[in-house]
This record gives sequence, structure tokens and C-alpha cells, in this order.
Amino acid sequence: MITTLLLLFFLSFSEDVYAALYSDPAQLKTNVYDFVIVGAGTAGCVIANRLSEDPKIRILVIEAGRSNIGDGSNVIQIPFLVGDATPGTSFDWNYTTVPQPGLEGRSVSFPRGRVLGGSSSVNFMYYTRGSSDDFDRLASVSGDSGWSWKNILPYILKNEKHVPSADGHNTTGQFDPAVHGFKGPLLTSLPGFPSDIDGRVMNTTTVLHDEFPFNLDMNSGNPLGVGWLQSSIGNGARSSSATTYLAQALERPNVDVVIETQVTRLLQIDNSSLLPTFRGVECSQSRAGPRFRIAARKEIIISAGSIGTPQILMLSGIGDRSALGALKIPPIVHIPDVGQNMQDHPFVSMQWVVKDNETEDTLNEQPALFAAALKEYDETRGGIMANNPAGNHIGWFRLPGNSPVLREFGDPTGGPHSPHFEMMFENGFFSFTQAIPSVGNFFSILVALVSPISRGSVTLSTSSSFDHPLIDPALLGTAFDQAALVEAVKASQRFVAASPWKDYIIVPFADSVNTTTDAGILAYASKFATTIRHPVSTAMISKNTDKKGVVGPQLLVKDCAGVRVVDASIFPFALGAHPQAAVYAIAERAADLIKTAHELQT
Repeated sequence: MITTLLLLFFLSFSEDVYAALYSDPAQLKTNVYDFVIVGAGTAGCVIANRLSEDPKIRILVIEAGRSNIGDGSNVIQIPFLVGDATPGTSFDWNYTTVPQPGLEGRSVSFPRGRVLGGSSSVNFMYYTRGSSDDFDRLASVSGDSGWSWKNILPYILKNEKHVPSADGHNTTGQFDPAVHGFKGPLLTSLPGFPSDIDGRVMNTTTVLHDEFPFNLDMNSGNPLGVGWLQSSIGNGARSSSATTYLAQALERPNVDVVIETQVTRLLQIDNSSLLPTFRGVECSQSRAGPRFRIAARKEIIISAGSIGTPQILMLSGIGDRSALGALKIPPIVHIPDVGQNMQDHPFVSMQWVVKDNETEDTLNEQPALFAAALKEYDETRGGIMANNPAGNHIGWFRLPGNSPVLREFGDPTGGPHSPHFEMMFENGFFSFTQAIPSVGNFFSILVALVSPISRGSVTLSTSSSFDHPLIDPALLGTAFDQAALVEAVKASQRFVAASPWKDYIIVPFADSVNTTTDAGILAYASKFATTIRHPVSTAMISKNTDKKGVVGPQLLVKDCAGVRVVDASIFPFALGAHPQAAVYAIAERAADLIKTAHELQT
């Protein structure tokens, strides 16, 4: 525990600071800041940017990972190369889950960004906000109307700068400009390279309109239907929180960032107040390396993500006292829900052999073509390399109102605009769990369950921050999740049975030949499903009066002072969306909450 005397020791250091990006905490010119932000990920970079708008405030951002530029960084800059960004790279935490009963006992890779920008630097760049129901439900659960769709929408627009597609095509009829922002930091755009399946996908929305209608803009608050994918891509390159918010913040003299440095725990400065108060962090670059202590005059803001945030809280004595005691971590704040209630989106890929040599498979199978595409990109910032390889369309759907699954289990979503499942349409073979064929051309539909009821956890494996925690997303861990995903796969099969695909699809890929019955589909999913990498709820929000939950409506950690959480871990349920857009939005509002609480310049 840090004493008040030790805080005075902190304050005795020189406070002359110069904004910089450091690779070692020993290089810092001071060890006292107004705010210390743990994690330079999607949310942390937003907070650093917005708080540093007040020139009187000094901010330190501590990032465990590396820089987003330099050696090998083309895979996190060139959109088409995103598949090489994780796992097993220097940009990834390289986590693995515990064995998953719903996946035949398999442990699966669980990529999270370990780099400036966090997962916004390594994700598949989908820009999907979710439904208005999701945010209204967030407002209800938290007891704060400020999180409602109506009140969060200005922050969504503040975040976004929609820009022309990489190929400059006319996007009229592909999105609704009225629901987009055009002045924010994050660049978003529509697809920048056409594919042979675009027309077939669109024609299917006409032929099977009742089940698969066209949606002009799924970011309007009602995502249901098939629409053109919007991605966090601008000027032919990935747009992340590092390339936007953090790059701007580092132009100011009041922001320091230190990389390749892990926070090992939060430090309590005084045990005489009514609530345990944390005003310091301990950090290090290695298990055996020196520990550095840094003070935060006003707040510590944890933005370490749905895995890192609960791990840091528990290592700091904030969590379930019994679990902490078992690892000989002195319990300071008893919050049993830290690391609990985890939700994630499971998905499985369905593939078909097709009559088309213009799929992405041809490019990937022929090194000369691939090299030519890279050369075109280097010269023009255009071509297929400037496009999201995960497809040009996605769709969001609900189970029918008379679905036996809903009759048996009820509806877990936030309301009638919220999807139960998602389909992503890929012009080629796509899978995280299957061997990619060396020859052939394919069409894939990625089928994701976005309304799971399974709840997992993140728990400590040891008392060291340098050991990975135990990650259990409980993928396909309930009868509802299994039944709903089976129905979603059947919907994908109905989609490709429509007339636009009759002269295109030859046969299902060999792995899925037995997906003709519910039992066959479930067996296939158990064998090949995995995470689509959207963990939430491990530091979930709740009303201040609720015993459950980790943070209150202002995102302050309950039953202590000095600590706020701003990242995807606060969402109390899985969103019907790829969550980066929602994380940006909650971070924008959180910055205003912090400014108001500390009377900062806006």
C-alpha cells in the first residue's frame, strides 16, 4: 500500500514534462500526472485526446504493447492484410481460452490487440453501431438516460468522419448520409473494391425480401436486413484510435505515452478515508524488471479491455475476496462481479465451392497476382488491398416471432430492432479454424450468434500480471445459444438456395456436407465454431444501488475512489454489433463525464 508519505515522495519529482512517446518508464520526466490512463486501446486513446484538450492537465498513457508503426506494421495498416495481424504476432496478446464444453472441449485462440490502438489496430474494421434498443437497454440497466440511443447519438457522430471509398465510386443508395458524422477523428467508408458476389447478394434481398430485406443503412439504429458494409478505413488504410485520437493527442505538450510497459497493480494511497482510494499505479516491462510507481492526482482510468481490465482490478485487490485470498492477494474492495458475466459472439463459417475464378482465393493462391496487387496499393493506395477482405455486405436478422427457440427460451435481445444473428458474405474461403484449401474457389457466409445468453469469466491464474488470466467465454455454452446458432445456419442455407446463386454455387465444401439436419449443424458448429472476438461484461455497469456489477453509471468502480473503467468490459450484455463503434461512443461520453467531474476545460 502506498502511504501519504510516499505520495509526497512522488510530488518531490520535477514536474517539467514534454509530450513524448517513450519506450521505457525510466525515461519519463516526472512520475506525477493528473490522469493516468491504463491502456492505449480503442477507448484509452479517446480519453487521452479529449482530456488533453485542457492544456492545464497532464496525462500519462501506459500501453503494454508496441508501437503501431515500424517493423511488420503493414499488416495493421493495409486493410486486406488484416488476417495476418493476429494471432501469433507481436501485435497480439496471444491469449487462449480454457477448454470450451460447447466446442467439443477445444481451447481456441482469443486475439486481443497488444499495440497502440489496441484491438482497433487489429480488428476486421467493421463499423457497426448496434441497435437503438441496445443503448436504451444500457440506459435502463445503468439507471442513466445519458446512455440511451437519443443521448449517445451525438457522441457517435462526434467520433465519425465518413469519407469517400478507396475507389471513389458513387455511393448513392449504399448508405444514408443523414445518420453519419463527417467531422470526427475516425475515418469510415463504404467498400472500395467490387466483387463478383455483390450483385448476387443484392438480388437475393429482392428475391427473398421478406426474410432478407435490403437495409439502406444499418447504422441508423435499426440494423436489421442486408446492407453495404461500413469499415474503419480511410484513404485506403486502416483508421484506428492510434492513427486518429492518439496521433492528435501526441501533438500536444501535455500528453506522455509509454509503450511496452504493463501495469502490475493499482496503488492505494491512504486507508484513512471512508472508501479505499487509489491514486497510483505500479508498472514494469518484465516479470523480474524494476517496478515504477506513478501517481495520479485526479483519477486512474482503466481502458485495458475486457481481459486486461478485470485482471488489473483483481491484481490490485479489487474483486472477490475469497478468490483473491486464494492467490495471497490482499483483498481491498470486495466486488464479486469483477471478471464475471463475460459474454462473446460465437461464429461458424459455412463455405461452398463456386464457378468463379475471381474470388479472393485466386489472389491468395497466386503469388504473382498478390504481389501485383500490393504494388498497385503502394502506388495508388487503391485496388483490392485497400478493401476490407471480410466482404462488402453484412446482414443482421431476428429469429421469427413464432420461432420454437424463442417460445422455449424467451427473447434475450433488447427489443424489436436488435438482431439475434449476423451473416457476413465473403468472396472466398474464410475460417479461423479450418485448413484453407490450396486450390479452388469458394463463397463463405460467416454466421455469428450476437444474442448469446451464455456467461463466462476472466479469472486470475496467478498473482502476476505477466501471466495470462484464465479466459472462459462459454462459447455455445447454453441450449439457447446452440439452438439459435443452428437456426442461423439454416437461414444461411436458405439464402444460398435462392435463384441468384443457382448458376454460381456447385456444392457445399466438404466439411459441411452433413449440415442437413439440426444435429448435423450442431455437430459442425461444435467442431469448427470459435470466437468472433467481441468480449464484454467483465466489469459491467449497473445502477449505483445495485449489489451486482462493477462500475456505476458514471463508470466509476464501486466502493472505492479514484478509479474509472472505460472500455468494452462495462457493457452489461453482448451488443448486436461488432463493438468498436459503441466503444468509441462510450469513451466520448466518458470523457465529458470526467471533464465535468473535475471541472476541466471543454
